[in-house]
Amino acid sequence: MNEVNFIFGLHAVESLLKKHPERINRLQVLSERHDQKMQALLELARQHKIKVELVGRAALDQLSQQANHQGIIAFCQPAKPYAEHDLPLLLENLAEPAFLLILDGIQDPHNLGACLRSADAAGVHAVIAPKDKSVGLTAVACKVACGAAETVPFIQVTNLARTLRFLKEQNIWLFGATGDAEQGVYQTDLTMSLGMVLGAEGTGMRRLTREHCDVLVQIPMRGMVSSLNVSVAAGVLLFEIVRQRNT
Repeated sequence: MNEVNFIFGLHAVESLLKKHPERINRLQVLSERHDQKMQALLELARQHKIKVELVGRAALDQLSQQANHQGIIAFCQPAKPYAEHDLPLLLENLAEPAFLLILDGIQDPHNLGACLRSADAAGVHAVIAPKDKSVGLTAVACKVACGAAETVPFIQVTNLARTLRFLKEQNIWLFGATGDAEQGVYQTDLTMSLGMVLGAEGTGMRRLTREHCDVLVQIPMRGMVSSLNVSVAAGVLLFEIVRQRNT
């Protein structure tokens, strides 16, 4: 079996061991780490007959490019890829109003991972992003996502504008988050089927993406900074939707 991917970090590896152990080819574990958390993961690996290699810190540092691997790396087959053609069936099978997060051009894997983590916590049905000029599910993104990359469908599409038009045809409202919007998110009804659209770090939504939005909303800012980090903004917006739907 060819090794085509790897993830690292305790939470990310634990999620994969519990949900899809069949995807893991082998583990590399820091030889000097013997704490309870690591032993619990090693026991899971033994139960699933997954090979474990004890290695030094230098090997893990080199493979993860000095990222915070927490002493464990899983070599694995990639998750099932989702594409634009998977959207119709996903939406058809929903038993509640659609709840989508659309990321237009996020390039930092830390931000993508944090957005996926918030999306999982909020109950988002899928995260949609363009293939071009956007980060994918890298090892860093999966690590930051703390297992959410295994639970939330991440759909990369060839043409985001076409996908947005399709969503509108399915009676899904598109709400674009931008600092210059006149309408505040807390004064906006967010209980219908919707997709919340956020733009790239620094530049925001592209013009065509913005034009496809039905409503533009902004998060009220009281301090001196003009905007929030995109992953922080995603958390604020997603949980306002959760709050409204639960009241």
